[in-house]
Amino acid sequence: MKIRSFFRLRVYRGEVPAIGPGKIALLEAIAELGSIRAAAQSLEMSYNRAWLLIHEMNDSFKNPVVESVAGGAKGGGAQVTAVGIQLIQEYRQIELEAESAAQARLKNLTSLLKK
Repeated sequence: MKIRSFFRLRVYRGEVPAIGPGKIALLEAIAELGSIRAAAQSLEMSYNRAWLLIHEMNDSFKNPVVESVAGGAKGGGAQVTAVGIQLIQEYRQIELEAESAAQARLKNLTSLLKK
């Protein structure tokens, strides 16, 4: 059996999770696809759920992390703000550093598992 480990960082503001792996994935999908609906579909998430997560993030941070553009002749869309991009970068860097820092301990821990 293959043994694997990973970190799931979540940061709470009060009782509300300000950021976590699902919200980061949503931000990355919006940045790539330029649409909340397309991002939600790519993550197999409902559009309403995506909007709820965006509102939680925008309410949690000093500045919005996602801004939507109203439809028109060319249709609407959404974009991840500079704060949102910084949030993604910081989150992913923390993941890398945590994984790197924990490698020796994880090796010791996983050596105790059944093969």
